[in-house]
Amino acid sequence: MKQSRTVLESKRYGVYNCHPTTPLLAAARQMAEEDIGCLVVVDDAGYLEGIVTRFDLVRACIAEPAWQTEPVSRVMTSEVITVGPETTMFAVANILMDRQIHRVVAVREENGRLRPFSVISASDLVYHMIQDA
Repeated sequence: MKQSRTVLESKRYGVYNCHPTTPLLAAARQMAEEDIGCLVVVDDAGYLEGIVTRFDLVRACIAEPAWQTEPVSRVMTSEVITVGPETTMFAVANILMDRQIHRVVAVREENGRLRPFSVISASDLVYHMIQDA
């Protein structure tokens, strides 16, 4: 993987998202239909509120018999690890390894808030490793 390639140069735009009030069952269906491992949680204006993963859904199912109707906000991670558009993919790889996480959310700052534009996962890193080999 080229150490100088940035997130902006490497990733397709667009994120799958939901609202904090989205029921967990709807979030689970969206993840299954899109074959994705997470949804970025955004407010009505599209600013970052959190992230919900498949593991969050599994945890909710085990802990709460009525998990289906619980809102995403009950299980989402609010302190999301983010990167900017100029962050290198090499730096992203180091963040994933250091934090022992599977993905980061790429954001742009707008009006003092964070607007997500992409999710960079370990799978994306492997893709670029292969392309650059």
